[in-house]
Amino acid sequence: MLDTLSQRLSRVVKTLRGEARLTDSNIADALREVRLALLEADVALPVVKDFVGRVREKALGEDVVGSLTPGQALIGIVHRELSELMGAAAAPLDLATRPPAVILLAGLQGAGKTTTAAKLARLLREQKKKVLVTSVDVYRPAAIAQLATLAAQVGVDLFPSTATERPDDIARRAVDWARTHYHDVLIVDTAGRLAVDEAMMREIAGLHAAVEPVETLFVVDAMTGQDAVNTAKAFRDALPLTGVVLTKLDGDARGGAALSVRAVTGAPIKFAGVSEKIDGLEVFHPERLAARILGMGDVLSLVEQAQRSVDADEAKKLAKKVKSGKGFDLEDFRQQIGQMRRMGGLAGLVDKLPAELKAAAANAQVDERRIGRQEAIICAMTPQERAKPELLKASRKRRIAAGAGVPVQEVNQLLGQFEQAQKMMKLVAKGGVQKMMRGMRGLLPGR
Repeated sequence: MLDTLSQRLSRVVKTLRGEARLTDSNIADALREVRLALLEADVALPVVKDFVGRVREKALGEDVVGSLTPGQALIGIVHRELSELMGAAAAPLDLATRPPAVILLAGLQGAGKTTTAAKLARLLREQKKKVLVTSVDVYRPAAIAQLATLAAQVGVDLFPSTATERPDDIARRAVDWARTHYHDVLIVDTAGRLAVDEAMMREIAGLHAAVEPVETLFVVDAMTGQDAVNTAKAFRDALPLTGVVLTKLDGDARGGAALSVRAVTGAPIKFAGVSEKIDGLEVFHPERLAARILGMGDVLSLVEQAQRSVDADEAKKLAKKVKSGKGFDLEDFRQQIGQMRRMGGLAGLVDKLPAELKAAAANAQVDERRIGRQEAIICAMTPQERAKPELLKASRKRRIAAGAGVPVQEVNQLLGQFEQAQKMMKLVAKGGVQKMMRGMRGLLPGR
């Protein structure tokens, strides 16, 4: 998502190299490229005009006095204005009300409301909230069944509904149930349509009046492009929106909705769907996405992702084992692969790296599918073979390859990478961090 925009903006900075200062002329040239980059990314024209105007005003003002280079000055201004365009700072949910705090999800069919309801319930459950979810989508029985399945998966309560009931009746009874059963939060998943129509807007406005939500979140597909702007205007006119949820931000479309929808609705983007997995919903940080667009990476999100995904006890156990000199075996190697996969795999990690490191990873030609095959190879081994890789002679390798469904050559490649990892761990145990960093060059899985 937004890679094309990132590439175009990086070229803007390169054009300013060698310039002594920012002038009317080179600012105009640079902003022409910025304008084209935003329009190609499907950002709404009024938003583009306003954005470019603000950047020009700041670039010609006091903001750039004393800056090191014109390119750095302009990219700093663009970063601040991109962050401001998307909301300036993270906007948390406002649940300070008498329980239950009702969250109403609105949006078109296919935007991802039902999945978002479950993902949001999971996030709130992790914050020690008692959550109830319900679906008032009486037009699509599959939506009711889907939410029931997802609620069980994330471990939250479900208020049941059927296609024969009225949406506002379901919502009122769900609020009463949540109140009498001491739920902190009620999430209401509403019906959508393939396009905006009057009946839907009347229904959603009636639901809003019936349940009086503290949060009314507009769920929009980040891959929708210009259509997202028209949809956002319709929902903004029908509802007092308090926030936006951008889904499918990990997609490969141009992603202009991420830069347009906040300006159109006036509501902050509160969450972003970053994968199809049930844990693929993150608090939206405008300044971090702006940094990623400009090729600066998003190291803070990467660290937070690691903290959520990595098993601290397992990490301590491995560190203690390596330090004691007991060695690093194939089971440890498999656990490291598993932890990386839980963090979204290499693609998810690389996406948050600065442009230079992202380019280096691309040049390494890492094959995500091969990482899965490597995990399968280790799983095809016996516990004894994982603990003592020296036992793996030709006959055992053939058996393992057959069990994992791969050629023997891939088993040998895995063992070669494992030997490199072993050497690295020995260096860590001896405190040779610089040597370890040099040794990591050959450790990318699937090279």
